[in-house]
Amino acid sequence: MALPNTQTRYLFFTGKGGVGKTSLSCASGLALAEAGKKVLIVSTDPASNLDEVLGVGLSQTPTAIPGAAGLFALNIDPEASAQAYRERMVAPYRGILPVAAIQSMEEQFSGACTVEIAAFDEFSKLLGDPAATAGFDHVIFDTAPTGHTLRLLTLPTAWNEFIDSSTGGASCLGPLAGLEKQKALYAATVARLANPAETTVILVSRPETASLREAERTRGELSELGVVNLHLAINGLFKTTGSSDDIANAMARRARTALDAMPEGLASLPATTIPFLPRGTVGLDALGLMAHPEAALTGALPGQPETTDLPPGLASLIDDIAQAGHGVIMTMGKGGVGKTTVAAAIALALAQRGGKVVLSTTDPAAHVAATIDGVVPGLTVTRIDPEREVTEYTQDVLEKAGKSLDAGGRAMLEEDLRSPCTEEIAVFRAFARTVDAGKDGFVVLDTAPTGHTILLLDAAEAYHREVMRTQGDMPEAVRQLLPRLRDKSYTHVVIVTLPEATPVHEAERLQADLARAGIATYAWVINQSLLASGTTDPLLCQRGAYEIPFIRHVADTLGQRTALIPWLAEAPVGQHGLEQLVRQEHLLI
Repeated sequence: MALPNTQTRYLFFTGKGGVGKTSLSCASGLALAEAGKKVLIVSTDPASNLDEVLGVGLSQTPTAIPGAAGLFALNIDPEASAQAYRERMVAPYRGILPVAAIQSMEEQFSGACTVEIAAFDEFSKLLGDPAATAGFDHVIFDTAPTGHTLRLLTLPTAWNEFIDSSTGGASCLGPLAGLEKQKALYAATVARLANPAETTVILVSRPETASLREAERTRGELSELGVVNLHLAINGLFKTTGSSDDIANAMARRARTALDAMPEGLASLPATTIPFLPRGTVGLDALGLMAHPEAALTGALPGQPETTDLPPGLASLIDDIAQAGHGVIMTMGKGGVGKTTVAAAIALALAQRGGKVVLSTTDPAAHVAATIDGVVPGLTVTRIDPEREVTEYTQDVLEKAGKSLDAGGRAMLEEDLRSPCTEEIAVFRAFARTVDAGKDGFVVLDTAPTGHTILLLDAAEAYHREVMRTQGDMPEAVRQLLPRLRDKSYTHVVIVTLPEATPVHEAERLQADLARAGIATYAWVINQSLLASGTTDPLLCQRGAYEIPFIRHVADTLGQRTALIPWLAEAPVGQHGLEQLVRQEHLLI
């Protein structure tokens, strides 16, 4: 069976968006149910597609899955939990503090960290209350808590005292302010996670370098916390032998290269490999194929799917942007969708059209930027170093907010500053120092700030103006940037996604978050489409057909402008590779 070991009662599936953890958790649950076990699958992902994968509407109570005796599932909504918690925390201050201060408080409780804490709160209720899951042999959690959340919740510090004394910096500790009574429950939950007799954590990854890097980071964080019963699941490994199809051969070759370079710590884990499944993993029949993938290759395979009426390639979108003559282009999207590559391709093409362009990236490897640096007239590449920016920002916050704290409070603040929120704020400040050049040319920003970050900074500025009667510590460049980001004639937001369920759903949520911040989306880019690749490989043609509803949803519903980029046999690295990314529109026929 091509599924991970599922001997323990509790199973946690974790991994970056789009790796297939929901499908794999459901397939594992289905296999256990077919073996006679009673299984509960739980998802706390705000963008969960558990309902779609299992083919039934779910609620916050266990629902029996039709056609799978013994299998139940529930969808916890951490967004709703976070909203309820936010209101409990803010309500006592309405009518007492200024409106600007209330808005600042609400935004502090509106980000990913609040949702993450709310999700963990729901995990804890199910893990800590034996009666809640007493009737099940196995409980499977889709989307496990991050190592940052676990460290934060188990620090031996008086949270309320610390939060009362914390006055500066981007904080994700606000969600913890009212959870003092939960500390014992949380500590017990973490202990259960670390008990190898009770719990297995499955790290799900694609056979791709970025995905494996994320899995290794998670492995290290969990190991530091004593969570060592880990299992690696490589999902979607494509193999081919003797194929004449360039796309098929390139895909197999890239997977082998990524797996050969797997980090040592990850390579030492027990591992399971799930083969590439061409028809998606929605519905019980498709989930059954994850346990028995050999069945996916039986029967007649269809030919190439219909590829008419698809969105155009990237070139026409760049032509539209170039007409403005100047401004900011921000590529946004979840990790692994190719937004760094798309940003580099847009920057290169704008420069080749005669524009003055600055490409700024936060990619730690900076491999795309390095291949075009100094080669193209009119293009300047600057790399924002997140590590350096975080160090400077952390020192600034510790000097201002940490000087009056005791040892415990300072430890809590230091942990808070290791959160993803801190890097987002620090990098945002660096972006602000770059974006002014958009007045005289183009600035292409890779890995742009989220809507939450923008609102958080905007609310903080309003708070300082109203309560402290000062402009506060916000840099002038940041203050000037906020209205520019909301100016549709100046800023073009490009959301990058893949033609798959999870990346599209998460990007849809990102677009709503940006709208909440007053920022309109200019265009969507659907990357790495096998449908548009021109492949003739039977399995890859089936995957191309699977992409169609997601491409149509983006083009017809979500995006005013949509560009479709094919999966290319040549990796889009270096000037030639990036030029191919823009030019490849003729594979659609």
